[in-house]
Amino acid sequence: MKDSISSCISQLQESIISLEHGSGDINDVLKALGLDNAQMRSAQIIALMDMLSDGITPITPDLITSLLDIAEAQKKFFYCIGGLLDQGGAPVESRKEAEPVCDPESREKLASAPDKYEQEMMAEMLAMTGETPPEDEGWEKVEAQQEDSPVETDETQEQATELSEKIETEPAAAAKQISDEEESTKVQPAPAKKKDAQAISSIRVSTQQLDSLIELVGKLMVTYAVIAQTKTDNISKIASSLSELDKVIRNLQSEVDEIRLVPLKQIFMPMHRLVKSTSQKLDKRIKFTINGEELALDKTIVECLNEPLVHLLRNALDHGIESTEDRQMCGKDEVGNVSLSAFRKGEFAYIEIADDGKGLDADILLSKALERGLADPEKEYAKEEIYEFILQSGFSTASAVTDISGRGVGMDAVVTAIQNTLDGKVSISSELGKGSTFTIAIPLSRSVNEGIVDALVTTVGPETFIFPSREVLEVYEPVEKEFTDLPDGRETVSVRGKVHPLIRMYKVFDLPAPSEEVIPKVILVKMGDTVAAIMVDEVLRQQKAVVTGFTLPVNSIYKLPILGFGMMGEHDALVVDTETLIASYMEADS
Repeated sequence: MKDSISSCISQLQESIISLEHGSGDINDVLKALGLDNAQMRSAQIIALMDMLSDGITPITPDLITSLLDIAEAQKKFFYCIGGLLDQGGAPVESRKEAEPVCDPESREKLASAPDKYEQEMMAEMLAMTGETPPEDEGWEKVEAQQEDSPVETDETQEQATELSEKIETEPAAAAKQISDEEESTKVQPAPAKKKDAQAISSIRVSTQQLDSLIELVGKLMVTYAVIAQTKTDNISKIASSLSELDKVIRNLQSEVDEIRLVPLKQIFMPMHRLVKSTSQKLDKRIKFTINGEELALDKTIVECLNEPLVHLLRNALDHGIESTEDRQMCGKDEVGNVSLSAFRKGEFAYIEIADDGKGLDADILLSKALERGLADPEKEYAKEEIYEFILQSGFSTASAVTDISGRGVGMDAVVTAIQNTLDGKVSISSELGKGSTFTIAIPLSRSVNEGIVDALVTTVGPETFIFPSREVLEVYEPVEKEFTDLPDGRETVSVRGKVHPLIRMYKVFDLPAPSEEVIPKVILVKMGDTVAAIMVDEVLRQQKAVVTGFTLPVNSIYKLPILGFGMMGEHDALVVDTETLIASYMEADS
């Protein structure tokens, strides 16, 4: 139901936004919002509505914002109705019986606190925008009180009777006792919950894709039946059937990967509201355009893009676009331009956030970097290299911290999310006085945390480990002279003249050291800008593997760099989390 409501309101919001761009019909929007037949008793209000529907009243940014607010209110209204219909309301009698005895002040607090249904609705709405419910308004506290509310027993009834008798005889003393007991039995608020990435709970699938899946599953069953019924001495027929089986499985995987694709429109459209609300708060006039929203990416990628895009857009609005007065002084249009674009080139998807603001001053950035010790005074830097400094932790040129953004403040969090989670890259281009462009490049391969992946199967001692192939640059067999021990205890290995940090797998997992007869192999793995060499005993082969998670919280208990199990047929193996492995190694060195 939630998906249906969200889809309908999203289409309505698109119609409202199209009005701002000069397309669309205001009468269709008013009809969709239910305002065309609104019963108003004031002739003046009716005249205002007629002027709007007849095109006499101009379409202004404030009007667009108001219409979007009405659409958002309708969505909350439908969510509220859906929640009540799904879960039902509690009987009035039971609520009265369970209501505790309290003073008028406490009763007023309880009345103003959000109930369970409102809490669920607001949590869902805030989750869609990437925000966290405020604890100071009682969201977590109410939940804790509802979960941990004590059941009334005979003993508590007796205590209530005694208190009521004391109230009649000693009002002041009884009031103090009630206050003390309330303080002692006050339920502590639940601890803050860690906010997960904006998860996509459902995906629209066409009936054509479902029919294709059913057809492939049917072929799979038929091929299996042929193999099962073939005699063992008919090797040629078995080989032919296995080849057909492999073909069907690959087609099935391709079809499933196609189903997982989600259009970027799902996270791009809410950015209109973000830009409007932020620009109004900053008192700036902004023209916001979106291009390439129909580009579909894997749902794992789309889920992780929301927060970085929000941060980059706020940066562009707050510190990229100048104030109206400054733009007039520079001879620019009063209306600033901010664009959000997406396109695909080869095996990468690119997302650009561009503005026509003041741009980045390379000289100021370099002086700040030198001041903080991030730059080498004797080195000549290109402009692109200087721009990269704002992506480092804590780097900022803002003279004042705002509640909206700070270009450079928190940018390292954007880089971390893009590089570590999506294995992507953030690049910056800018021209002083003309604007800046932030480009996010993301590989289109799916996350290895789930599904079927290409795997490099290796052995370390008696154990078998799997490395996701997309993270592997090459496999190299070093000689003894290419290993180097550093004074601080670290080890490095030279691969074709380039020195890389060395991670020995048997030390990480506390396995027996390999014998002298074993000729070790190193696997060069790249995570972000870091390339590390991981040493194993043997590299067996490359094949497909199905990655599944643990049924128990193994990672939280043992703190091992393992993603899960990799099912390969007769044998299973542990899938190495190279990101965690390299990160823990770098932390240990630092």
